[in-house]
Amino acid sequence: MSLLASSSFSHNRAVLVMICAATLWSIAGVLTRHLEVARGFEVTFWRSLFAAVFVVGALLWQKRGRAVANVLALGPVGLLSGLMWAVMFCCFMIALTMTTVANTLVVMSISPLLTALLAWALLRQKIAARTWLAIAVAFVGMVWMFVRGMAHVSAGQLLGMGIALGVPLASSINVIVLKKAGARVDLIPAVLVGGLVSALLMLPLSLPMQASAHDIGILAILGFFQLGFPCMLMVAASRSLAAPEIALLALIEVLLGPIWAWLGAGEVPANETLAGGALVVAALVFNELVALRRPANQASAV
Repeated sequence: MSLLASSSFSHNRAVLVMICAATLWSIAGVLTRHLEVARGFEVTFWRSLFAAVFVVGALLWQKRGRAVANVLALGPVGLLSGLMWAVMFCCFMIALTMTTVANTLVVMSISPLLTALLAWALLRQKIAARTWLAIAVAFVGMVWMFVRGMAHVSAGQLLGMGIALGVPLASSINVIVLKKAGARVDLIPAVLVGGLVSALLMLPLSLPMQASAHDIGILAILGFFQLGFPCMLMVAASRSLAAPEIALLALIEVLLGPIWAWLGAGEVPANETLAGGALVVAALVFNELVALRRPANQASAV
């Protein structure tokens, strides 16, 4: 856990950490395809609970006797971040019960645009033209990836997409909170708050529990390695990345999700998925290569 204990990373290392986080997030779809009986609210409950357990263990390992004090030191900003995590945890899984994975992910792809707008409005952060261009190209790629899945959308699926909108909204607010207060407040415990709030909200809706031992094992993997650990990685990486950059790199989750579903659950991606994915990769690579080559005196523009 020494990686998470680092106060800050170099830019390149933070990019790698964020890529690892987004890659771990992307395994949600393929793993849930192998659940036997657990569905909907119960999946959200167990996933959130196991994520909270993982963060508790990580804090006890990293902070030892100071773990409780670290959580109590969150303050209002930390609680706001925790609530945003809870909204993301809940809305993502609820949306998946009401609409397709494709529809959910295409809604999530607006996160970089929302984050850039909030960073510009609230943080007074100058957004470079190449970042706006990367966001636009990545968004086009996301829509292209899922255009086939958007062809026939029912009223129920539209409602699910409306709920999914809570994910990019909460994510964008959370990224701004991380950038605004992350330097003075350790916001990794906020992931714990998010997991606990999400689990408590989903508990009454999950009864009676139906998950088998097989399902509990998969949900534990989801909670530990698809939710708890990568969310902690994102908090750590956010100390060295600009807000729009965090949101752009998070799109790797949307890109890789269909690929894992293809390899692990036999869901063959459409041509639109491959073409749109190529656009997303091009946007991310372009943005990072230009960032690496920018002069030091232009570092304020992201």
